[in-house]
Amino acid sequence: MAYAANDYSGLIGMKGFSDTILNNHFTLYQGYVTNTNKLMDTLAAMLKDGRVGTPEYAELKRRMGFEFNGMRLHEYYFGNLGGKAALDKSGKLGKKLAEDFGSYEDWEKDFKGTGTMRGIGWTILYQDNIAGKLFNQWINEHETGHPAGCAPILVMDVFEHAFITDYELKRAAYIEAFFKNMNWGVAESRLK
Repeated sequence: MAYAANDYSGLIGMKGFSDTILNNHFTLYQGYVTNTNKLMDTLAAMLKDGRVGTPEYAELKRRMGFEFNGMRLHEYYFGNLGGKAALDKSGKLGKKLAEDFGSYEDWEKDFKGTGTMRGIGWTILYQDNIAGKLFNQWINEHETGHPAGCAPILVMDVFEHAFITDYELKRAAYIEAFFKNMNWGVAESRLK
């Protein structure tokens, strides 16, 4: 079964994100979907041909994490955009953020602080599926740094392609625009 790119064109016109940056970002996401499918097909053919012990197979297996996570993280990211309402602090997610961080404001400071760290990657609010605790994590690349057994609740892309066209090197301004467009209902629906 091949993966198909989701249609996020409904985000076009979102305040703080130009149509150019969104369309470029959608094209980048489509590339991850395409490359995931190509890798899966190539790896299946190599398995069928008995070429699993080759350096080429090993390298493609390693590459799979980058392409697949690039696809999936963009789906989480686009999925938690497009909202217009503030977080309901008395709702399930609002209460959980206050419980695990001391307050919503402390969570927000930590999330934004994580997002403004030097480097490229992702800022992700995770929930530990075993302990239930929420925490913010910096992820390098797509496949590096994900904590085992944790589910993404809120995903923010902090690679330059997500903001440099609109905000140049002003990542903090991009993060403010991200916060104004978060779909808290989607994030809350990811909470267990």
